Amino acid sequence: MTSTQGSHASVKADAPVDAFTHRLATVADAVEAWLAERLTPETQAGEITRPVRLMEAMRHAVLGGGKRLRPFLAVETARMLGGPEAGALAAGSAIELVHCYSLVHDDMPAMDDDDLRRGKPTVHKAYDEATAILVGDALQTLAFEVLADATWQPDAAIRADLVLGLAKASGLGGMVGGQLLDLGAEGRFGPVSLTVDDTLQLQAMKTGAILAFSVEAGAIVGGASPDERRALLRYGHALGQAFQIADDILDREASAEAMGKATGKDKDAGKATLVDRLGLDGARAECDRLVGVCEDAVSAWGDKAQILRDAARFTVARKV
Repeated sequence: MTSTQGSHASVKADAPVDAFTHRLATVADAVEAWLAERLTPETQAGEITRPVRLMEAMRHAVLGGGKRLRPFLAVETARMLGGPEAGALAAGSAIELVHCYSLVHDDMPAMDDDDLRRGKPTVHKAYDEATAILVGDALQTLAFEVLADATWQPDAAIRADLVLGLAKASGLGGMVGGQLLDLGAEGRFGPVSLTVDDTLQLQAMKTGAILAFSVEAGAIVGGASPDERRALLRYGHALGQAFQIADDILDREASAEAMGKATGKDKDAGKATLVDRLGLDGARAECDRLVGVCEDAVSAWGDKAQILRDAARFTVARKV
């Protein structure tokens, strides 16, 4: 499609003074356009129909908000390695679909029970709980449909690697398992006392696994060698940990208006965070240490890795 090709072209940008902010916004726009083209009422090959209410609710969940950090990491990692940007954009957008599905389910009454997400009503509030469940289900399956589509990645081995990686990062040993551990940390299933290591493991699964895979997906698309892939995974794991700590700090310090959702709920719910275990100053120091790990992990790429270094700094310095 012409419009899709335009989205791919728009990922390529010059290098203005504030290269990172420009790139983040440019990739976010490209991802938004790419996702909007996939979330249309028109029936696709192999489908019977697309229920109107489901499509509207899916668009509500996905479009019009978010920094798109996960697809940004996939696109920028592949770009650094000289990989195809069309394939990286598709892979990153698939990861974003999984991320959005997780937010829809996390917001529901049985989980975090939130009324706002990105400054607008959560899906179960804008529609209803049954629709929200089905929206999450549909977004998750659409993500794997995208990854399995040869249109975006002709190499079958790379497609299989991407599908396997996202399944592991988002499933029982990753995001979903981490969410269950997070619920348990609230005391839902009985008394619990988490150590720092327990908290790190929980967060590495719930938040870190998908962020780390976003970097790995870019490495897969970009044809990274085994050593390069290990270095980029080190970067991704440290970035994921830093992101979660920064998120916990924001939950304590940022306003609901700035965040576009309720804040302070994690503390009230007794959720496991490193802010509780290390204090705000200790948590900030740990974020700084992790940024150093990220920078060291990509040092071999020199100036080519500047955007990834900036992404690590942005993760811990963001205000929303």
